[in-house]
Amino acid sequence: MNNKLLKANELGIFALGGLGEIGKNTYCLQFNDEIIIIDAGIKFPESYLLGIDYVIPDYQYLIDNQDKIKGLFITHGHEDHIGGIPFLLKQVKIPKIYSGHLAMGIIKNKLEEHRLLKSSELIVYNDTDIFTFKHLRISFFRTNHSIPDSYGIAIETPVGTICHTGDFKFDFTPIGPIADFARISNLGEKGVLCLLSDSTNSELPVFTMSERRVGDSIKEIFRRISGRVIVATFASNIHRVQQIVEASIATNRKIAVFGRSMESTLRVGLELGYINCPDDTFIGKEELKIRDENQITILCTGSQGEPLAALSRIADGTHRQISIIPGDTVIFSSSPIPGNATSVGKTINKLFRAGANVITHSPLTDTHTSGHAGQEELKLMLQLMKPKYFMPVHGEYRMQKIHAELAAQCGVKEENTFVLDNGQVLGFSNKGARIAGNVQSGAIFVDGSGIGDIGNVVIRDRKILSNDGLLAVVINVDLKTKTVLKKPNIISRGFIYLKDSQDLVKEIETESINYLTELLKTKKSVVHMKNELTDYLTNFIYDKIQRKPMIIPVIMNVKRNSA
Repeated sequence: MNNKLLKANELGIFALGGLGEIGKNTYCLQFNDEIIIIDAGIKFPESYLLGIDYVIPDYQYLIDNQDKIKGLFITHGHEDHIGGIPFLLKQVKIPKIYSGHLAMGIIKNKLEEHRLLKSSELIVYNDTDIFTFKHLRISFFRTNHSIPDSYGIAIETPVGTICHTGDFKFDFTPIGPIADFARISNLGEKGVLCLLSDSTNSELPVFTMSERRVGDSIKEIFRRISGRVIVATFASNIHRVQQIVEASIATNRKIAVFGRSMESTLRVGLELGYINCPDDTFIGKEELKIRDENQITILCTGSQGEPLAALSRIADGTHRQISIIPGDTVIFSSSPIPGNATSVGKTINKLFRAGANVITHSPLTDTHTSGHAGQEELKLMLQLMKPKYFMPVHGEYRMQKIHAELAAQCGVKEENTFVLDNGQVLGFSNKGARIAGNVQSGAIFVDGSGIGDIGNVVIRDRKILSNDGLLAVVINVDLKTKTVLKKPNIISRGFIYLKDSQDLVKEIETESINYLTELLKTKKSVVHMKNELTDYLTNFIYDKIQRKPMIIPVIMNVKRNSA
């Protein structure tokens, strides 16, 4: 780190992603010449980021300091915590990646797909492992979340112990091992200098419902249903998948799986023993036609209304292997992520229109519960950890702010709580804590195989094209005689249908000729003339029809005798 930011023997904590947002969680700790990274996630693009596949952090600081990196430690296997790993490894040398069993299975699949399996040494840890470096000592504590093998991380440093909760909730009847309350409490008794804690559900004054209750509800729903059951959930929610498997077995149903991410995660879950069922529970897609409808469960992706996911294609009637049969029941075992409610609603309407019954999460049908702690659990974590300093992470600004207020209620001094932005560095020394400055941070867009080659200008152009289309005006001129040689050739894509808009086309031709004729009388360059013609036609067309297509003028210099 720049010497101007951290002093010698001062610990620095900062996020490259995950603060002021949901997604791209990437947190860093640095002490002198050692850096460890906690998680490397992606963020799914918002609707205005047209054509963008993922958003990842700006890794420039890690690129500049990769010789100091000791390892990447993963808290759990969700995309907003591991999805960025392939993109990180393409830019930064990470010597070792540490994670739990399930996350490592998913990570290996990703790295194999990107041909990066040999880029880093992969180390599987459990809650008894300890990794020691020159200045830092890393250990783990088990938590509950919506995916197995979720951990918090404790980092012992020369100035004190830092704890990162990972994503968590406290579930007293979990599907799988219970959180390690003794270890968490022991860390608090020994003394926690600073706690970094998940803020996702800090606005909810609740104790999050147990996953066990959802399993019981799903079994009851299955018992009442006749006909095919189609269940959409997050592919990574292995606990929920196991509950759907158990409900299917209890009602004598076989399961067919659709969706690439669901198939991949399920394969890892079966191999590692997180999904337990008889060998004949899952059937091939070809068996759907020969089995009784009352004996079929279809497990698929698309619970967030993603356009290309299996459920969306089923609802649209474009899926090659499944069509809705009147009487099918579709269960959404999820809640819409903020921003996805509209697309989920459209999918539900299409399913109803096709003849399906749809069950979503409600007080009467507990088909989903969050994997994140509500206010009561956040306060319990604070009381167990008893941190001197507090830094809320993983959440939008209002979530972090509310979490900070909860910390104050639990005895953390207000001046010891830091609600930071990505890139801000929190420095710790024997003298206390301070905001030490900023490292480079930001959002990088991934489009296909391109990383960072799409910027705000391209996004703006895509938005214009999606709204109002494109108009190209090709004009032949003789720059020597400063004359327009013939009427322009007008090309429209997504703007107007030329044959039905002849009057407007003629006006555009006339205005282009007249304006360019005046420009040719000046000493302006071709580039300047293109820019001015673009501005002129933009205003002219907007005055005519209140639309602003992207306008591309092409001025071709042609000698008169060859025109």
